[in-house]
Amino acid sequence: MNAMTALIARLRKALRRPAFPAVSASAAAPPASPTSKAASGRAWLGIGFILTVLLMLGFLAGVDLQSQVKLFFEGEIASQDVAATMDLRIEDREATLRRRAQVAENQPPVFDLNPAAFETLRKNVFDVLDRVRSGSDDLERLRWEVSEELNTEISKDTVVVWRQADFADQLADQAMSWLKTAYADGVVARKSALGALKNGMIVRDLASGMETIRANFEGVNDIESLKEGLEQLLKRDLKKNLRTRKAVNTLVGAFVEPDLTLNQTLTQSRQAEAVASVEPILHQIKKGEIIVRQGERVSQEEQRQLQMLSNSSGKHLQYVRALGIFGVEFLFLFGLHLAFIKKRGLWWLSDRDWLFMGTVLLIFALGAKTLDMARHSLWEYPALRLAGYPSFMLPVAGAAGVLALFFPKTICFFMTMLLSFAAAYIGGGGLPLFSFYFIGGMSYTFLIKRSETRAEFMNSIFPLAAIFVLLTIALHMIDYRGVEALGGGLAMALANALFCQLCGLGLSPMLEIVFGYTSRFRLMELLNLEQPLLQRLMVEAPGTYHHSLIVSNMVEAGARAIGANALLAKVAALYHDIGKLKNPQYFIENQVGRENKHDKLTPAMSALILISHAKKGMEMALEYKLGPEIADLIRQHHGATLIAYFYHKAQELAEAKGEDPVAESEFRYPGPKPQTKEAGLILIADAIEASARTLVEPTPSRIKGHIENIIRKVFTEGELDESELTFKDLNQLSGTFHRILTGIFHHRVEYPREQAKNGKPAKDAKAAAPPDPAPADAAPKDEAPRNAGKQTPATAPIAALALAKPKAAAG
Repeated sequence: MNAMTALIARLRKALRRPAFPAVSASAAAPPASPTSKAASGRAWLGIGFILTVLLMLGFLAGVDLQSQVKLFFEGEIASQDVAATMDLRIEDREATLRRRAQVAENQPPVFDLNPAAFETLRKNVFDVLDRVRSGSDDLERLRWEVSEELNTEISKDTVVVWRQADFADQLADQAMSWLKTAYADGVVARKSALGALKNGMIVRDLASGMETIRANFEGVNDIESLKEGLEQLLKRDLKKNLRTRKAVNTLVGAFVEPDLTLNQTLTQSRQAEAVASVEPILHQIKKGEIIVRQGERVSQEEQRQLQMLSNSSGKHLQYVRALGIFGVEFLFLFGLHLAFIKKRGLWWLSDRDWLFMGTVLLIFALGAKTLDMARHSLWEYPALRLAGYPSFMLPVAGAAGVLALFFPKTICFFMTMLLSFAAAYIGGGGLPLFSFYFIGGMSYTFLIKRSETRAEFMNSIFPLAAIFVLLTIALHMIDYRGVEALGGGLAMALANALFCQLCGLGLSPMLEIVFGYTSRFRLMELLNLEQPLLQRLMVEAPGTYHHSLIVSNMVEAGARAIGANALLAKVAALYHDIGKLKNPQYFIENQVGRENKHDKLTPAMSALILISHAKKGMEMALEYKLGPEIADLIRQHHGATLIAYFYHKAQELAEAKGEDPVAESEFRYPGPKPQTKEAGLILIADAIEASARTLVEPTPSRIKGHIENIIRKVFTEGELDESELTFKDLNQLSGTFHRILTGIFHHRVEYPREQAKNGKPAKDAKAAAPPDPAPADAAPKDEAPRNAGKQTPATAPIAALALAKPKAAAG
């Protein structure tokens, strides 16, 4: 007995221990969720953060990158006069370019002088003669060797001349003396190129490094003139025969190289230095001077002057503009407050929600400012002539889609409107840009909310792109700027659709991890019956698994009927009893063919085991990373309901033993009560499905009466006081659950039996009711009310609950 008492004490202590870190003075306060008002205290930190973000958005819009100068493009007809707003010295670009071209042209080229060129020529010539005279007597072989060396065809007759004893002496005394004189005046590759050098050349001695300017090129030879001069010397002055002249020209011509060569690199460097030293040519524009006149075609120079005047006007922060934009943004936020005034307004959301939304707003506002800066940098390009073109690529709709993954449509509406307004002012696009952002954002929100699978999400890019294309065409029809501008706008619109899709795919997983949200896609993944927890539930607690499937279907249908989050509710209902995996044999649905474990336990112990499954389920949800929203709903799915069966049994035992009455609080779930429609919906569906199993012959009328009895009981006990369910919701839930349970417990036609052995036919087929269920008290289902098995007809409609408990719910 002492051991049993100690075990009960430990279980009570564990159940009172908070599963989440305390966020207020109440340790039992549940965690905040995107659509939950369960967050304890008021979200002052989050609201302060969002107001700071709105102020930053206002100042981003207040930094005006647009000057007061009206800009026109080359070829446009000016719609107004444009005068200089200040005194300005503007560069005359054409005059400056002309001067720089002239300076570059006047810069003398640099030629390298090789003083050793002649000596190299002389050495090479006599080296060949020495090898020929000392070579083989086989002239043919010698001819081929020399031809290979000189890389030219040498005749045998030429080799014979080279081998003559006096050939070298004559060459040295006469031809080489003339070549030395010719090289002294300089030899270039082509003398015709020197005619363009009006300012002479700079001769740089490679040996000494000294530079001299040479303006006279009369004595300069090139390779061809050098060969011609040598030919004339041999023929006219020295009277040499053709055979000797050919031998000399062949030998010398193989080694003639210029000693003056153009240094292209150094020449270009000198020209660049000279051009860089040229100061821009400026002309004065006085304040008030007309730059462009109305009705005149804008020239290239006038366009450039307008741009320079615009750039010189500077950027400035307009404080009044910034505060005005902040004021409008604040009114948007106030509108959101009024939309949720019945749910505590802005304080309905948690700090985490405001931090999340503020972060999204700030990221996309900075993106808008970046594109605005790009617009002013790239305005000259024809493809960007429509004001605000780059800003049309900002994926504001992507931000709306990210919010739609986690928040209700009302919040998405206000936040999209707020971001569209701020981004339109930041981007300088005005009403057209706001319309593009807002309509696109709301369209993408609708598409995201309609997406039930990742494939549907991926396919949403096509209708989004179509909407952007139609928007772009409509906006261009309002302010038509030509086919070229329309083509650029359509390209930007399609790029925007792609960026929106990338935002949904890229940003949502990161934000989901950072802020701890559960996105629609994560919820859809949790619906997969191959999830580890569902597999465990199927194998270890098949009765609970079947019960959870039915409850999830009931909850999904009910959520759609009352406008709640059907996906979140369905997933939470599917996992709401995972805590029973700790002790599956203690729950009636898993005791088929087994003994009732509760027969050996005290009522208090049985109640603690049943109560523990909600807390353990919440812990398992966090362990398996189902998300805080799912864990929150699992924790609330019994509210603070009383485990009536064991409470009354404990009372009877206490009376029989003459002990003090038992405390009712020990037989109640610790709560909290349902905080949202989804939580209240799961509580009602769970209780109805569990207790409906005890109905005998569940006809439609009995099922209807049973459903209304359960809803009335839950309502009158105050379990729905903190939820958002209205009387209208309860009526709709009653009808929805009735249709589902009637389908589950429908009668079947009994198959005809085989004919009796005496040949008489079997009795007529009849409607077969399901077999009688096990008695409700065999092993109590924790959700089942004590009198669930009684066939109590409905005595009043759900709306009559207002008479029984007028303050319990808002109608």
